[in-house]
Amino acid sequence: MRKLGLKTLCLFVFCAMFGYLSAQHNTENRIEEILSRMTLRQKIGQMNQVNARKPDEKLYKQIRNGEVGSILNAEDPVLLNQLQKIAVEESSLGIPVVFARDVIHGFKTIFPIPLGQAASFNPEIVETGARIAAVEASENGVRWTFAPMMDISRDPRWGRIAESFGEDTYLSEEMAIAMVRGFQGEDLSQPSSIAACAKHFIGYGAVEGGRDYNISNIPERQLRNIYLPPFERSIKETGCATIMTSFNANDGVPPSASKFLLTDLLRDEWKFDGVVVSDWASVSIMVTQGFCDDRKNAALKAANAGMEMEMVSGCYTDYLEQLVKEGKVSEKTIDNAVRNILRLKYRLGLFEKPYTDLTSERKVYSEAHLRAAKQAAEESFVLLKNQNNILPLGNKVKNVAIIGPLADAPHDQMGTWCFDGEKEHTQTPLNALKKQFGENVNFIYEQTLAFSRDRDKSRFAQAIEAAKQSDVVLLFVGEESILSGEAHSLADLDLVGVQSELLEELSKAGKPIITIVMAGRPLTIAKEMAQSSAVLYAWHPGTMGGPAIADVLFGKSYPSGKLPVTFPRYVGQIPLYYNYERIGRPAKKNEVLLNDIPLEAKQSSLGNTSYYLDAGFDALFDFGYGLSYTTFEYSDLVLSKYTLTKDETLQVSVILKNTGSHEGCEVVQLYTADVAASASPLVKELKGFKRIILKPGEQKKVIFELPIEKLAFWNTQMEKVVEPGKFEIMIGGNSVDLLKSSFVVN
Repeated sequence: MRKLGLKTLCLFVFCAMFGYLSAQHNTENRIEEILSRMTLRQKIGQMNQVNARKPDEKLYKQIRNGEVGSILNAEDPVLLNQLQKIAVEESSLGIPVVFARDVIHGFKTIFPIPLGQAASFNPEIVETGARIAAVEASENGVRWTFAPMMDISRDPRWGRIAESFGEDTYLSEEMAIAMVRGFQGEDLSQPSSIAACAKHFIGYGAVEGGRDYNISNIPERQLRNIYLPPFERSIKETGCATIMTSFNANDGVPPSASKFLLTDLLRDEWKFDGVVVSDWASVSIMVTQGFCDDRKNAALKAANAGMEMEMVSGCYTDYLEQLVKEGKVSEKTIDNAVRNILRLKYRLGLFEKPYTDLTSERKVYSEAHLRAAKQAAEESFVLLKNQNNILPLGNKVKNVAIIGPLADAPHDQMGTWCFDGEKEHTQTPLNALKKQFGENVNFIYEQTLAFSRDRDKSRFAQAIEAAKQSDVVLLFVGEESILSGEAHSLADLDLVGVQSELLEELSKAGKPIITIVMAGRPLTIAKEMAQSSAVLYAWHPGTMGGPAIADVLFGKSYPSGKLPVTFPRYVGQIPLYYNYERIGRPAKKNEVLLNDIPLEAKQSSLGNTSYYLDAGFDALFDFGYGLSYTTFEYSDLVLSKYTLTKDETLQVSVILKNTGSHEGCEVVQLYTADVAASASPLVKELKGFKRIILKPGEQKKVIFELPIEKLAFWNTQMEKVVEPGKFEIMIGGNSVDLLKSSFVVN
C-alpha cells in the first residue's frame, strides 16, 4: 500500500509539474506568435502607459492603433470595459490593456497607512488588507497596483515615510512579502487578483534632507545589505509581478537608466521575468536631472538600461522607433520588453477574460472587510505613555470631553494616498465613542480647531470649560492627511497650528488628558508627552479608525503595536535609527551637556564621544517600543548551542510572562549583532518577531529558529558571506531593553 501510495504521489507530482511546464511553454509560444505579427510601432505601443483621467478621441485612436499597453487612473468600470473593448475587438492584434491604479492601503475600505500597519508587527493583517484591497479594486476593473512601497525610510521629514514599513530591513521584508501575497492571491489569473509592484527601485527613502525627489548617495554594499533585500525576497519568494523605478538619482545615476540595476541585478542576477515600469514621468525628468540632454536621449538611455514600460511622459512613443532605425536601440531590446509585458497580461488572465464582471454582487464595504480594517487599526496603535494606568477607561468615567481637530475628521483619518476612499463611509472617533459608549458616558464635544493647521484660538475658552466639566479629556491632534505623502516633506515635525498651545491650556484645567495622535509620520512630541497622562499614537487609521480607537480607550480591546521607526526628540537628531554601524567613540551617556559647560571653559573635546550637546543621548522613543495595558517579564534566555557552523540552525527560547492584571499581546523581538567583522557591523539587527497573547499570570516559552545563513552580509569584496566569530543574541519587547547571550560561528 505504501509503495502504491508513493507511486501515485509521484505520478501526481509529475503530472502537475508537466501541466505547469506545458502551460508555461504554451504561453511563451503564444507570446512569440503575437510578437511575430507586431509592427515596431505596435511593440513600442505596448511599452506606453497613459493617464486617462479624462479619456478623449486621441486615447481611443491610440488604443485602436495598438499604441497603448496600459492605462492608469480610469475609474469607472463601465468606461474601462469600453476602453478594453476597443483594444480587444477593434485593434488589429486584439491585445488587451491592463488597467492600473494606486491602491496603497485599501481601495474603498481604507486600512491604516502602511507605516501604521508595520506597527502591528503582524504580516497577516497586512496580507488580509491587501487581499481586500485587491478584491475591491478588481471589481472596478483595476488589475495592477503600484504597491507595496518597500523603501527603507529613516527620515520622518520625508512625507512618503507614511507609505513605507519603516526603518528596518527585516520588518520591511516581512511586510512587503505579505502585501504582495495579498494583492496577487494564490493565482494571479483570478479576476480578484491584481499585480503588485515593488517600489521604488532604489534608495528613494534615503533622499537627502528628507526632501522628496532629491538625490541619494548609497554605495553598492549598503544597497545590498539594507535597501535591496525586500525587493529581492518579494521577487524570489512571492513572484512579485512588477517593479517600479524611483525618481532619485543615486550616486549620480537615475535608476530609470541604470543598466546595473535593471539588467545586471534584476534580470541577470535575480532572474526577474516581470515588468519594469517607470514612476510618473521619471524617464523625461532625467533631462531636468542633467543626466540626458533631451527626451530622445532619455528614451535611449532608459530603453537600453532595461526600462520596459514608460509611465505617461511619452518619450518612448515619440523617439524609440527613430532610435531603432538609427541603430541606437536594438529591436531585440524592444522585443524583450514586449515579451515581459505580454507575459504579465497572460498571467493576469486578460487574454481569456479581458472584461470586468459588472453583474456580480460587490464586496466593497462588506461587513468582513470593515471588521478586518478595524482589527488592523487596533493592532497598529502604539501606546506611548499610560501614567497611573489611566487607560483603559472602562467604567471609571462618567463625563468625558472630546476635543481637537482630528476627533471628527473623516477625510483626514483615511491618510495619504487613498484616491478612492470615501469620507462618507469613514467612522470617526467622535461618532464611534457616542455610539458604543454613549448610554453610560456623557460625552462633551468641543472641536476647538477646525483643522490641524488652524491658528484660531477663539474657542479655547469653550474647550477649557468642557475639560472642567469632565472626568477626563480625550484630545485628538496630529496632522491632516495632506501633510504627509508624496511631495509633502517637512522641516519641522512639531504639531502644526496651535495644537500644542491648546494642550497646554487644557492642562491648566487639572484634569487627566489622554492625547490621541493621528499622523502619517513620527512627530516631535516630547513636550506634549510631558503634559499628557497617556498618549496613544494612532497614525492615520483608515475607515474603521473610530471604532478601533473607542474600543481600545475603553478596554474592549487593547493596544499591541510597536514602533516601526525611531521617534526623535528633535529634528536635529535626524537621521536617527536603531541599527546604525558601530562607531569608534559611542556616547557613554555621562558626558557634559550644554547647560553644564562652565563659563569661559577652556577649549576641549569634552567627552570625546559622539553625541549632541543640546539634545542629550537618546531618541524620544526607540524602534520596537510600545506599551500594553499589562506588563510582561522576560526570563530564561536559552540557546540550543553555543558553537555552530554556517549551515546549522540556532534555536533560541525565552520565557515570557504576563505579570499584570489585563490580557495583553506582546511583540517578542529577536536581535543579533556581529561583534567584529571585515566591515564595521551594525550594532544590532532585527531577525525575528512573534506576537504572543497571554492572560494575567500566564507564561509561555517563545521559540525562534535562526538559520546561521541569515547572519550573512555583503562584505567589501561584494561577496555575501557569514564570517566566523562571536555573535550576540538579544530578545525583548523593544530594541533597547533586551536579554542577551552570545554564541560562536566557526
